[in-house]
Amino acid sequence: MPPRSDTTPPRSRITAWRPALTGIAEVLHARFFDHAYPMHTHDTWSLLVVDDGVVHYDLDRHGHGAPSGVVTLLPPHVPHNGCPATPGGFRKRVLYLEADVVGEEHIGAAVDRPTVLDPLLRHRVHQLHMALAAPGEELEAESRLAFVGDRLVRHLDLRAATRPEPGGRDAAVLAHRLRDLLDARVVEGLTLPEASARLHAHPTHLVRAFSRAFGIAPHQYLTARRVDRARRMLLDGVPPHAVAVAAGFYDQSHLTRHFKRIVGVAPGRYARGRRRSGG
Repeated sequence: MPPRSDTTPPRSRITAWRPALTGIAEVLHARFFDHAYPMHTHDTWSLLVVDDGVVHYDLDRHGHGAPSGVVTLLPPHVPHNGCPATPGGFRKRVLYLEADVVGEEHIGAAVDRPTVLDPLLRHRVHQLHMALAAPGEELEAESRLAFVGDRLVRHLDLRAATRPEPGGRDAAVLAHRLRDLLDARVVEGLTLPEASARLHAHPTHLVRAFSRAFGIAPHQYLTARRVDRARRMLLDGVPPHAVAVAAGFYDQSHLTRHFKRIVGVAPGRYARGRRRSGG
C-alpha cells in the first residue's frame, strides 16, 4: 500500500438529525475545509452559529460574513451561498427552523439584517444545541427554543419588545397552575406546546412566569421531581436500571447524568450506601 501523502486534504465531517421537537426541521453540525455551497434556498429559517473560522455568503446579491461571535439568520425562500473565508475552513452548527417559529412576515427584515450581534442570543442558541443533543431533554429544548424564537423576533421587529403577553392573567397564578400540571405528569412528562394550549398562555410567557415565581425553569423543576422519585425507589431497593424509566428518564444514562449532578453521586453508589446503612 502506498504511503499516505501529507498533502491529502482533510475530510469534511457532518452530523445531522431530525429532533422530536416541533419547530425544528433539522439540526446540522458540520466541519468543512474547502467546500463551497452554490446558490440555493430552503423552505425553513437557517439559524447559523460558527464555532471556528468565518463563512462568507451572498444573500439577495449582497455579501456578508459570519464570524464566530454572531448569530446568522437566513430567511426561507431567499437564495444564498456559502464558502470558507479563512484558511482551514470553518466549523458550524445550524438549526433549520420551521417558518412559523419566526414568522414569514419577518423575511424582509432578515434579508436586510441577517447578522445578529447578541452574546445572550448566541449563548441561548448554544444551550439549545446542547439540549437537542441530549436524549430526554425535550422540555428543556422546547423552553430554550421558545426563548430563542422570541429574541430573534425582537431583533427583527422592535415593536415586539412592547407587545403584551397573551392571556393577560396574573403571572403567579399561571406559574402555580403550570407547577400543578408538572406535578401530575412527573413520569409521563409535559410538552411546552401542550402546557401552553391547556393554560392559554404564550410559551415564553409561561416559562418566564414559572421561573420568576419559583426561581427555577420548568424543565429543571421536572428533572428535580424525577430525581426525588428515583431516590425513593433506590432506597426501596429497586435496581438503578429499573429506576430510570419508572422515574421518567429516557434511559439509565439520562438518569445517571442528572442524578449525579443533583445528588453528588451516581444512582448505583447511592443505592450501595443504603445497603451499608442497613436500609
